[in-house]
Amino acid sequence: MNSKNISWILRLIISALFLLSAVAKLYPSPYFAISTFEVKQLYPLGFSEGFAPYFSRILIGIEFALGIAILLKDYLKKITIPATILLLAVFTIHLSYTTFVSGNAGNCGCFGELIPMTPVEAIIKNIIAIGLLVWLFKLVPADGKSNFWLLKSVALGCILALFMVAPIRPVVEVVEEPTTEIQDNLGVVVDSSALLTVEGPATAIIKDTIKKAEEKKTEDAPKKVKSGYEKYFPGIDTDKKILCYFVPGCDHCMDTAKELNEMRKKDKNFPPVYVIFMNEEPEKIPTFFEFAGTKFPYKMIDVIPFWTELGSGRDTPGVKYLWNGNEFKYYDGINENKFNGAEFKKIIKKPYSELKK
Repeated sequence: MNSKNISWILRLIISALFLLSAVAKLYPSPYFAISTFEVKQLYPLGFSEGFAPYFSRILIGIEFALGIAILLKDYLKKITIPATILLLAVFTIHLSYTTFVSGNAGNCGCFGELIPMTPVEAIIKNIIAIGLLVWLFKLVPADGKSNFWLLKSVALGCILALFMVAPIRPVVEVVEEPTTEIQDNLGVVVDSSALLTVEGPATAIIKDTIKKAEEKKTEDAPKKVKSGYEKYFPGIDTDKKILCYFVPGCDHCMDTAKELNEMRKKDKNFPPVYVIFMNEEPEKIPTFFEFAGTKFPYKMIDVIPFWTELGSGRDTPGVKYLWNGNEFKYYDGINENKFNGAEFKKIIKKPYSELKK
């Protein structure tokens, strides 16, 4: 096989690698994927909330552009190959630092949520890619007549396309939703606003049920503490509660919500469920609850506060078991710590004496 054929094979492999990396960062939805990339990769590096959304789109656009430019003859040896090596080198240095500080844990985000990859795996991938690029640099001849404006148009076009696919959204701290439902211990879902405006026998019964639930105290129960979630759901620090972190367009989150609803329907003493949604694709919330089979009380918060609340190194869907504000179980992500319904049923039935061991 001659050097020309080998160089084309290398160019195709490298192009596919960059295009796949860029496309993967838009999976499962552009807003969710880019927001995840910003939180996991850019904010730890000190990027501000205002600048990170712009930089993330520019960076992914550059990945698309390099994937295309590597197939063009224009300034291949003078600009494209060196720029690609430089980008991979920067990623490798960042991943090496991350691994040194936080260990080889979690998904580095190089291929988004489409292909989970640990930092060490990504470093190995980058080193191999750099090796292929160095080989390609040696094989290709010196640049002939080149069109700089074509190269520039490809880069600008790819970056602009990212801003069109996922335009910058205004930042909001907390979006208060008109959902003011309360679930009592009998599994009944009512609108708490009705309790303030309608009086009668039914209202009195509901009020009494809620009052008894709030006053319920046993010797075998943890001391009440402040969880920090009262700002979202008043009363969540009383008795047993379930707090979930969901993304409206996340299939795994929808499956978890549906499973929780099925568990609740089979157990009249199942703890009330509350949901914190990330402010991405809020128009999908009605579809989310339709799939789940019920509408849980929820609040929607902006991307950065959401990931901060979720916790460093954790992923969606997140499910917390709280008892008097104390956290006794926290599931997250879709890997080894993912939500386990069978296990969760046993945990919520355990007395405090067993949970505190």
